[in-house]
Amino acid sequence: MGDYKLLNSEAIEPREYQLKIAETASNRNTLVVLPTGMGKTLISVLVGINRLEKYPEGKILITSPTRPLNAQHKKSFERFTKINPEEIVLITGRIKPEEREKLYQKAKVVVATPQCIQNDLQNRRLNLENFSFITLDEAHRCVKDYAYTYIIKKFIEQSKHPLILGLTASPGGSYERIDEIRKNLFIEAVEIRTEFDKDVERYVMPIHREWVYVDFPEEFKKIKILLEERFKEDIFWLRDHHFLQTLRPSKKSLLMLQKRFDSMMEEAKDYSLFWAIMRVSEAIKIEYALELLETQGISSLHEYFKKIEASKKRTDKQLIKDPRIREAIRLVSDLQSKGVEHPKLKKVKNIIRDLVREKKDVKIIVFANYRSTVDKINELLRKEGIVSEVLIGQATRERVGLTQEKQIETLGRFARNEFNVLVTTSIGEEGLDIVATDVAIFYEAVPSEIRSIQRRGRVGRQTFGKVIFLITKDTRDEAYYWAAFHREKKMKGILYDLKEKELRKRKVKAKETLLDWLK
Repeated sequence: MGDYKLLNSEAIEPREYQLKIAETASNRNTLVVLPTGMGKTLISVLVGINRLEKYPEGKILITSPTRPLNAQHKKSFERFTKINPEEIVLITGRIKPEEREKLYQKAKVVVATPQCIQNDLQNRRLNLENFSFITLDEAHRCVKDYAYTYIIKKFIEQSKHPLILGLTASPGGSYERIDEIRKNLFIEAVEIRTEFDKDVERYVMPIHREWVYVDFPEEFKKIKILLEERFKEDIFWLRDHHFLQTLRPSKKSLLMLQKRFDSMMEEAKDYSLFWAIMRVSEAIKIEYALELLETQGISSLHEYFKKIEASKKRTDKQLIKDPRIREAIRLVSDLQSKGVEHPKLKKVKNIIRDLVREKKDVKIIVFANYRSTVDKINELLRKEGIVSEVLIGQATRERVGLTQEKQIETLGRFARNEFNVLVTTSIGEEGLDIVATDVAIFYEAVPSEIRSIQRRGRVGRQTFGKVIFLITKDTRDEAYYWAAFHREKKMKGILYDLKEKELRKRKVKAKETLLDWLK
């Protein structure tokens, strides 16, 4: 390991665990798993400058999924290193291709989105021959045909001195997924730290977890029964025709079945599958409606039903002909007109009101899966006199959104304490530089261990933090919470197991080398 001559030691003093991890990552292709806010970016800087010192004529590449994250990486290299800022370049799709080509030539540090790099590699505007190091942030995305996979393949083919660093807070909860990431990144070492590791724990502030339970409303139960009856009819049909083996399929298994049917139709134009496609499509739509009813509320479900009623799709027209679905739509419409909502909405409003009363400058982030819920929470908070803003994705054909510039502006105002509460969809989970908050509220549980970890990572980086889970009893909320809990536990076990195996291998190799020397 070098002396880090290019490190601006006045701006930063690396922590012990960062130096240890950087030492491993400077010698082997490494996957680093660290909680959000524990300085993964600095590890990338340390390894990057080490490679530039070792190969002074070379270049390094830093890539992450979004422009805001890449802007953060660029700032880190400008602040923490002595590299000429003009040689640290941020490449975006907004820069003309011929200009990008010139920037690649002059840069020592290239920061860009993977899609931009993939595009320029495919069009031969970029060659990685002189790049000696690549960092892939949010490395859990390096699966299937995501751009990272293509970039790494080209990097290994073209680079004279390739070294790879993958950074993530959560690679996934199965051996298969982690192994796919490991293979796609040519990983030779895994460095994992949790808040309980000895060299990390003194830097981690404790996070208090609180579970707030609400009862599933009586007015919702009739709607649930109607939807479940229709759902079971589709599931029984799919099981009886040997497309499903269980009467309790997960949402994921239904989506996979739908994908399989689509592939079969494309390959063979097998029109005998028509009814199967219709049934699985209906089941997915009803499953979604049940999720909205149990975890979100009447406004979200009412909006969804309106979309189905306005749809020209054959499956949607067929679905709303069913008298049970018609009755469910009528009941939802009645509750909507009466202003009846999910009890979680009132609960989240009261929790936030009390937190703001306790501490005027409190920073709170509220996560909700759906835009309609985000808007409803924001509306309720503003009526209560609480200063809040929404953070949502970019516009689609169907609805308005925020540009990346507007997202960054909103986050800047949040960092400057111009408002207390940020209400966000999944856009706030990764890909944006969000200041640490005092409290994170999960309006609903998420079954994904990756998303759960990313949400919690927004809290208590420098100070004591709190995470509040809102859970509707005996619903998908409870099931999703425990699914994420067990997957996260499994993920940590897998990673520590991989780390132990690698350490044992290294010890065996070191012993064999020593024996050879003694001979």
